[in-house]
Amino acid sequence: MATLIDLNLYPDSPVPDAADVTTSLTLTLTAPKIEPKEEPFDEPPQPHHLHTNPNFLNCSLNTQPDISQHLQQQAVADENDVFSEFNRISKMFHTAFSGKTKEYVEETLIDPDSQAIVPVPDENLHSAVADSSRRKNQQRSGELVRVTNIGVEDERYFRHVVRKTRMLYDSLRVLVSMEDLKRKNSHVFGRSRNARGDLRSASVMKEHGLWLNRDKRIVGPIPGVYVGDIFFFRMEICVVGMHGLPQAGIDYLTSSQSSNGDPIATSIIVSGGYEDDQDAGDVIVYTGHGGQDKYSRQADHQRLEGGNLAMERSMHYGIEVRVVRGFRYEGSPSGKVYVYDGLYKVVDSWLEAGKSGFGVIKFKLVRMEDQPDMGSAILKYAENLRNGTLQSKPRGYVSLDISMKKETMPVFLFNDIDDNHEPMLYEYLATSVFPPFVYHRGGNGGGCNCVSGCMDGCFCAKKNGGEFAYDQNGLLVRGKPLIFECGPHCSCPPNCRNRVSQNGVKNRFEVFRSKETGWGVRSLDLIQAGSFICEYTGVILTREQAQLFSMNGDSLIYPNRFGERWAEWGDLSQIFSDYVRPSYPSVPPLDFAMDVSRMRNVACYLSHSSYPNVLVQLVLYDHSNFAFPHLMLFAMENIPPMRELSLDYGEADEWTGKLAICN
Repeated sequence: MATLIDLNLYPDSPVPDAADVTTSLTLTLTAPKIEPKEEPFDEPPQPHHLHTNPNFLNCSLNTQPDISQHLQQQAVADENDVFSEFNRISKMFHTAFSGKTKEYVEETLIDPDSQAIVPVPDENLHSAVADSSRRKNQQRSGELVRVTNIGVEDERYFRHVVRKTRMLYDSLRVLVSMEDLKRKNSHVFGRSRNARGDLRSASVMKEHGLWLNRDKRIVGPIPGVYVGDIFFFRMEICVVGMHGLPQAGIDYLTSSQSSNGDPIATSIIVSGGYEDDQDAGDVIVYTGHGGQDKYSRQADHQRLEGGNLAMERSMHYGIEVRVVRGFRYEGSPSGKVYVYDGLYKVVDSWLEAGKSGFGVIKFKLVRMEDQPDMGSAILKYAENLRNGTLQSKPRGYVSLDISMKKETMPVFLFNDIDDNHEPMLYEYLATSVFPPFVYHRGGNGGGCNCVSGCMDGCFCAKKNGGEFAYDQNGLLVRGKPLIFECGPHCSCPPNCRNRVSQNGVKNRFEVFRSKETGWGVRSLDLIQAGSFICEYTGVILTREQAQLFSMNGDSLIYPNRFGERWAEWGDLSQIFSDYVRPSYPSVPPLDFAMDVSRMRNVACYLSHSSYPNVLVQLVLYDHSNFAFPHLMLFAMENIPPMRELSLDYGEADEWTGKLAICN
């Protein structure tokens, strides 16, 4: 079971390791829980229009258009977007503390990645936000703890909480961004700026107490967050409690909250914000904060105070520090990615003249041993592998495309364990094969007449309940029992926003051999939450045919037993008390099986998991027979390169009594 160890710091006594702490200092959690608390200090700017109207939180959510309508109404109500709110609060802070932060007079940039903004002292916090329209929340806890002795069940629990929280954040961000884009396009002159969905989503979740790890200041690893986890936005890191400050590069416990009066650093973000930074992976020379002008140039000497002093004190006490790396990444919705790379120890600190001639404080951090490989290193390795820039080709690649060009992207086969090349024995099937009668039942339902591309209000949107299932970037907005995509009878082009899943895979996958799960699937690309992955294909059999095939021992998949994970994507029940999961369009119980004994695709090698990162979404596009939809797979979370994909195959099937896993 998980144990929380209180860290009572004394100036002349280093913090003991977890194994040496006596039982009198431990608090056993018989039922591990994460209870978010809120703090006004590091709260992101809150757009008025998201929570000042009480009706916004009490609206009915029986259908997607209801959500869209409320988001649009609230957005239009206040033309001042989140950037103006950021500017307002920044100017207020500058005015309140101009006498105490004179050396930082230029540091009022609205850069979420800036390491130059010194945190506002807690003792001045309430006066600083006294005039703010934001809700005054309880202060963030000053209790410093380290979580130890996490068992398997505890780890599953915490991981489930983190994944559910991130899924809520991602799906809410996609929905908010889509509504902002619709609002922008609705303006006659197109002069409305697109507000940032990442900030607005974090604000809504903060308002509802859904940020994690707010009741404790955790030293060391955050339960449920793995080394290598990837985030596209700084605010998402704050939401899960990895780093509590949306702007500053050093997160720390202030001296006023510390038990012995010393500030303690708990995490840093390394993003190249200072010209004197040096990053060699396992060893980092990190520049303290302060002294930069509005152009991110060093313009003054740094001082041993605030986060800088906290880093020095963490070195003194031997406190480990979490390290998150941020860097630019093509294809990211924010233009950057943030990767959790594990725990480091601060082993040295000094003051020297920087490249600009001003004094800067340096900290040397060394990565602790016995941790998984750094996520940033894996990300770069996968990029070099995709680009073919590795000095030598890794041993184990059996085939560079088992799909034989049937997919839009190659599917690799990798096995460095044994001589098993089984996936090459099957004919690759890029899309499912349905019985001929499927195309003659139910009619084609007609198609839309959107020659230049589908817009809201077209015929296919109406079939989906009035809204498209995907945003402009092809991300799934909300899972539904069934999605109608544009088909062969529609006039829209192949790149229509409503043709996401029928156009094949967009990522480079590889089927690989694993000692733990047998065959598995991973991607060489970073997959964004809500993205289409591939179709789960096979030869479709009726119930009668399936019973005959199963007698011959053929490998069959039973779609009616797949877990209904689609209902989790876009589930806003924690935001809206009267939320109802989508029920339209509805489908009858799936009464067919899939034969994958001779023809299959990459999806057949996905491993089973009770906590999957991939969901099954039913889709119709080439016919309108509700009883025989396509099984399309979408990402439930951000999936880093080289991390195994998993699917919930469900319980034992009523036809055979066996779990529906072919491998």
